[in-house]
Amino acid sequence: MKSLLGSNLRYDLKASLVVFLVALPLCLGIAIASGAPPMSGLIAGIVGGVIVGAFSKSHVSVSGPAAGLTVIVLDSISSLGTFELFLGALVAAGLIQLILGFAKAGVLGYYFPHSVIKGMLTAIGLILILKQIPHALGYDKDFIGDFAFQQMDKHNSFTEIYYAFQYYSPGAIPIVLIALAILIFFERPQVKNHKLLGAIPGALWAVLSGILLNSLYAKVQPDWLLKDEHLVSIPSLTSLSQLPSLLTFPDFGLIADSAFWIVAVTLAVIGSIETLLSIEAGDKMDPYKRITPSSKELVAQGIGNTISGLIGGLPVTAVIVRTSANIASGARTKLSAIFHGILLMVLVLSIPGFLNQIPLSCLAAVLFMVGYKLAKPSIFIHEFEKGWNQFLPFFFTVIAILLTDLLVGIGIGMVVGLFFVMKTNFQRSVTVTELNGNYLVKLQKDVSFLNKAPLMKELTQIPEGSYVILNASKAVFIDHDIQEVLNDFIASAHSKNITITIEGYTYHLREVQ
Repeated sequence: MKSLLGSNLRYDLKASLVVFLVALPLCLGIAIASGAPPMSGLIAGIVGGVIVGAFSKSHVSVSGPAAGLTVIVLDSISSLGTFELFLGALVAAGLIQLILGFAKAGVLGYYFPHSVIKGMLTAIGLILILKQIPHALGYDKDFIGDFAFQQMDKHNSFTEIYYAFQYYSPGAIPIVLIALAILIFFERPQVKNHKLLGAIPGALWAVLSGILLNSLYAKVQPDWLLKDEHLVSIPSLTSLSQLPSLLTFPDFGLIADSAFWIVAVTLAVIGSIETLLSIEAGDKMDPYKRITPSSKELVAQGIGNTISGLIGGLPVTAVIVRTSANIASGARTKLSAIFHGILLMVLVLSIPGFLNQIPLSCLAAVLFMVGYKLAKPSIFIHEFEKGWNQFLPFFFTVIAILLTDLLVGIGIGMVVGLFFVMKTNFQRSVTVTELNGNYLVKLQKDVSFLNKAPLMKELTQIPEGSYVILNASKAVFIDHDIQEVLNDFIASAHSKNITITIEGYTYHLREVQ
């Protein structure tokens, strides 16, 4: 432990501070968009960091309230009637996740194609950039964690940018530009690795610059002053005796109602899928290429959701934006996720007034940098160089997520990816080659009924008097329909004066004889 703390602590502390700055507005915004108390988002962030972080076996993943669940949470609160009843369903969802984890259901996470996961990461990067443009311009009509294409105000990701340019706040622009300049400066290797300059992350300096510049506006340019919706907004306590008032406790009054269990199962399943996607993506970004045991992660998430529901928090999942920020900031162990949860708890309770001075425009700069690292132009080039079978599932996943939301986009990407997997296997399963009137019909590994039509076409085109080698020695599985096609070809070969040599296909040879 001493070695672990000594070698990694400074990296994890720096990363946790960046993740805290990213998580703070997201936790608040997701809660508001979900129709829940703002404090419920912060509670979920704290539970996701401290509780899930402690139980998780992931080294780099960060958990908290997920933007992808906002519509589900909003609808669930409405259908059940109260937030307290929703919390009861969330406790049940956490217990269901525990069961899924112990049943080893996390293995399903290993079946997401690489191209789809890469497309998801790139799409989220592009969404972060698109969604932060309005906040960078001081047009803060939507919460900072709104990642869906269609927004609740009936705008979409692109029309929101149009309105932002029409109704921008002048004071936000210098703040975001200065913050971006600071972040870019601190990304330089000689600065990042400097003993003094590299000790504190650039994100903190960027946020402090935003607070100072906005304070300066109050004295020299009052018309540019950012306030109200343009700033972080955390519920404040006047004394610690008010702390229990921030907690909400679950109501299990509808536990015998089917609607209660529909919500619980929905939260458990969708939350588990989002977690498995994020865990898989996080492992791919981890510079040390460590693998997270996915079923144990579901157990950790189940514990987190049970506790979050018991004290008034939103559903918790592993979330890719905070995970990306964590990895990009140099996190080495799960201590960074735990520290970010502790920072949320301590700073939100101790200095809410100071945190409420942070302009959303300087936080947008931090998210711009996270988005760019996920969606660099070089990523598109790299995926394109892998060939169409990899690039098209990647590309369609990116477009689908951009124009819908995370889960729908992943579903579309999976369908496209599955098509190309089938197409590749389809092409490799049966090959017919010709050389000087001699034909080789070769069956590889698994040959399904999908190969029936092209196989029939190839066999009917073999001319009379040909010599054919039918090789099935490497075929592990041959579908019955394929057997029928081959059987018919063998049986009719003598009528076309076709000579056949059969290798590894003795069943059909005996049938012909």
